Amino acid sequence: MARPPDSPLLFDPADGPDFSHEERAMRRGFFFVCGVDEAGRGPLAGPVVAAAVILDPDAIPAGLDDSKRLSAATRSVLYKDILDRARAVGVASLSAQAIDRSNVLRASLEAMRRAVASLSIVPGFALIDGRDVPPALACPAEALVKGDRRAQSIAAASIVAKVMRDRMMAACGRRHTEYGFDRHMGYGTQIHREAIARGGAIARIHRLSFAPLRAAADTTTEA
Repeated sequence: MARPPDSPLLFDPADGPDFSHEERAMRRGFFFVCGVDEAGRGPLAGPVVAAAVILDPDAIPAGLDDSKRLSAATRSVLYKDILDRARAVGVASLSAQAIDRSNVLRASLEAMRRAVASLSIVPGFALIDGRDVPPALACPAEALVKGDRRAQSIAAASIVAKVMRDRMMAACGRRHTEYGFDRHMGYGTQIHREAIARGGAIARIHRLSFAPLRAAADTTTEA
């Protein structure tokens, strides 16, 4: 049974995330607590990727934080550290086509649900970044506004999701060099918009339901 999201924060957390939210859930009897976050709601191209992470309380990687506040090099180091130290990590993604069939919020929540379901350890409780708990989640959950800056397990999930998605977009960039996906990761930068104006949208990579791409939907090329 999902709990409603907590109240919005008036101020950003002064320090980095800690393990207090996880410990609170564990004191309530939920031993395995996972943090869940996603990457890729805003871009014009590529999938939305979600990750779920159950940290080992005795082996929490140092330096965990909201992935957006970390450099790419730091994220890469922490990504490996998380995979080495965490009790379980689950990742799921939904394609641009899946986003177009519903909407990016629903796709993000479904990716989160799948990431939790893919964990090798069944979690007793989930901490979700944001305001919404994914429907049909297999365990009780709490939504935390700015959770990736408050709970270390959510911060770890944000790093895993971001690194995985960036690697997917880099692979797209190697195949479609003229679009520069490896530089902007699918976001609507000037370089990206100019590439779309020249070459049109790419089927199965671009999100044709997004407003800037609707006019390009008739000029799609195959991926």
